[in-house]
Amino acid sequence: MAGPVVQYSGHKYLRHRLVLSILSGKAIKIDGIRSDDKNPGLRDFEVSLLRLLEKVTNGTVIEISVTGTAILLKPGIISGGPLVHDCPLSRSIGYFLEPIIMLAPFSKRPVQLTLRGITTDDHDLSADLIRTVTLPHLQLFGISDGLELRVHKETWSTSRGGGEIQFLCPIVKQVKTLNFVEPGKIKRIRGIAHAVRVNPQFSNRMIEASRSILNRYIPDIYLYSDVYKGEESGKSPGYALTILAESTTSVLFCSEAISKPGVAPEDIALQATRSLLSEISKGGCVDQKHQSLILLMMVLGSEDVGRCRMSQPTPGTIQFLRDIRDFFGTSFKIVPADPTEPNATDLLYSCYGTGHVNANRDLA
Repeated sequence: MAGPVVQYSGHKYLRHRLVLSILSGKAIKIDGIRSDDKNPGLRDFEVSLLRLLEKVTNGTVIEISVTGTAILLKPGIISGGPLVHDCPLSRSIGYFLEPIIMLAPFSKRPVQLTLRGITTDDHDLSADLIRTVTLPHLQLFGISDGLELRVHKETWSTSRGGGEIQFLCPIVKQVKTLNFVEPGKIKRIRGIAHAVRVNPQFSNRMIEASRSILNRYIPDIYLYSDVYKGEESGKSPGYALTILAESTTSVLFCSEAISKPGVAPEDIALQATRSLLSEISKGGCVDQKHQSLILLMMVLGSEDVGRCRMSQPTPGTIQFLRDIRDFFGTSFKIVPADPTEPNATDLLYSCYGTGHVNANRDLA
């Protein structure tokens, strides 16, 4: 493939860099992947992600060095269509689904992806958070009709697998320009207390513990119990609390905590609740877990200025902004959202969209 090859070193930020390569059409070479580690090279979940990207695209060439410490990816077109992928149990389904969500709207055919593995773990967004928080963020860019995530079976990180989800995503010609600068006030809090193959009372205990804090703030709180039994429960016991807060301007903040050996359900609930309040206190219109998704879609928007109010960027977001500049040549202007407030930490991110058009889409 002719053209420049973007080069990086190290295993960090692998997913986002692969996504940027495929969307921009620029080849990417990454070397020095855990080269100093006792166990050098790619992990099983990273190899599995590369295989998934091969399935989702057509014509993509991936070369992995003998030691696994270097890869070269020459991107093809995003083909989409019905796909099935079995994820290794070392990472949850969210690890694999997040990059696909970034690519799916620009595929040739609508994506119908079934992923099997773990639906919830400590590292990545759970299937429930992706369904209730990540997908509504895509709707800000005009990606909505037919956008759906179905959770068929729940299961946990301590498990032997058995979870299954189906992700459905329509295709678009172009994403809309974003102008999201009013955070509004929190108006409602919703949550799900999961219990899988454990005492159903665990979910009620989590709800009571979470309410003991949340009831001090607003009255519109609805936390419901979701107990999985039998066939739909995957293969392992566990419990978790997923909470999201919605503002008057449809801003969504989310948090989650999952069971650990020897930790009471009440403590898991308090962990999730305090994490949610911490996220809300940071301000902005997008929580830190979704900064990269929003920034990417702003870059791919129509040739106009997109604006979004967000909290301080995470280290991962800062690196993502640098990588965007490498692949698309686009930089963001970042200024205080409200210069009149000396203690405000909110920032206003703005950029000029590249006018990215989905040339892959099937017009038949």
